[in-house]
Amino acid sequence: MNTKENLTIGYAPTRRTVFSREDALKYKKLILDKIKSLRYKIVDIEDINEDGLLIEEADIASAVKKFKHGGVDCLISPHCNFGTEDIVARVARQMGLPFLLWGPRDEAPLANGSRLRDTQCGLFATSKILQRYSVPYSYIINSRLDDPVFSWGINNFAAAANVVKAFKNIRIGQIGTRPAPFWSVIANEGELLERFGIEIVPYNLVDVVNMAREIKEKGDEKDILDYINKNLTIEIDEDKLKNIASLKVAMDILRKRDGITAFAIQCWTALRDIFGIIPCLANSLMFDENIPVACETDIHGAVSATIAQAATFNQSKVIFADITIRHPEDDNSELLWHCGPFPLSLKKEGIEGKVGVQGVIGNDAQGICDFEIKGGDITAIRFDSIKGDYSLFTGQAKGTTGPKTTGTYLWIKTSDWTKWEEKLIYGPYIHHVAAVHGKVSPVLYEATRYIDGLTIDAVEPSEEEIRGCLRGNQQLRF
Repeated sequence: MNTKENLTIGYAPTRRTVFSREDALKYKKLILDKIKSLRYKIVDIEDINEDGLLIEEADIASAVKKFKHGGVDCLISPHCNFGTEDIVARVARQMGLPFLLWGPRDEAPLANGSRLRDTQCGLFATSKILQRYSVPYSYIINSRLDDPVFSWGINNFAAAANVVKAFKNIRIGQIGTRPAPFWSVIANEGELLERFGIEIVPYNLVDVVNMAREIKEKGDEKDILDYINKNLTIEIDEDKLKNIASLKVAMDILRKRDGITAFAIQCWTALRDIFGIIPCLANSLMFDENIPVACETDIHGAVSATIAQAATFNQSKVIFADITIRHPEDDNSELLWHCGPFPLSLKKEGIEGKVGVQGVIGNDAQGICDFEIKGGDITAIRFDSIKGDYSLFTGQAKGTTGPKTTGTYLWIKTSDWTKWEEKLIYGPYIHHVAAVHGKVSPVLYEATRYIDGLTIDAVEPSEEEIRGCLRGNQQLRF
């Protein structure tokens, strides 16, 4: 599971011999203590030489060996004085991981005019060599250790590294083919594997239903059934409820057996026809356990949800939604809705949650969830492509009030909905998005540096606003 405690940072500080060794050693410790205070697991290079700093040729192999043995997911290379640019860049190239460049802001020259570190100067040198080696890298603006932009930048970079880690390990369980009318969810399985390493594991829908029937016969769904009855008002047949609970257990078995990180399921109308249900409630329970389940066999939707989840270190539950209708009274508000797969844990406080019938496809389609979810800051995300070009849509909004509807839903308010709509219409996107509570557009912007062939497509904030945020100029706004 991609939690903050499971992300390992390689700490690769550097110095150059012509500047103050004492000051470099002082800052090496101060910076490490600061990063540790943010609760990240660290692998350092303290034992590769006397200083525990990247300085000379012999340090490269020693540092790389230690980082690989420690299973690091990303690297941070603070320049504790000017630094040694070629050594740093060659370590970064050999590791091939998300890489963060930063150095503490220099103090004023001493009374005699001499300078101890010239850190900023060294950062410019290292950035050039990283580019020479075609090494993608992130950067926190030259700042002091106690400046808010430093801590914010470390957390943003770490979350981006977590997205990259999750993205490179995506394994989607495809339960059934896409519904015939849903041409919009067509995905290229071979291209996803060849370009990104995303694996699709196909499951025959009938086989999964038969597995669920066996689970039901054995009574292995009882614990799930008890949880449902305790937390929701049931307005469907008891037998159908058992089917839903059994399907959830079946997906759990497949996930554990086959290393599945997300599912995409043919939710309607085939499941209604062969099992008498739609799987919204089962999907909701899976989302609450940090296993995304995309509706209508939307493979790109499953990827989107995985990215959204990783951006918050699994601290915020993901929803999978239709972008549905504009608010009847507010031109800048929109309805995020789906039949019922939103996580139950997100249910708005004080309202009743129900399990009911999906009226759109017939009264025999039993299994939707019916509740509004909590508001607050939210980021909508869509990974998608057209003609081999992949992009990642991001937009930040806030929950707002709106008319009651059926299913699971949230009204969101944007600054300018027309910008969203235009980008969604002209981009390679559809009506499906993943969304997560929090402001994670800067995380996703940073993550795309390290995913070759994927570009960010940000609407609110824009790319320029995100860059301002990364520089610390718009930190509080976003």
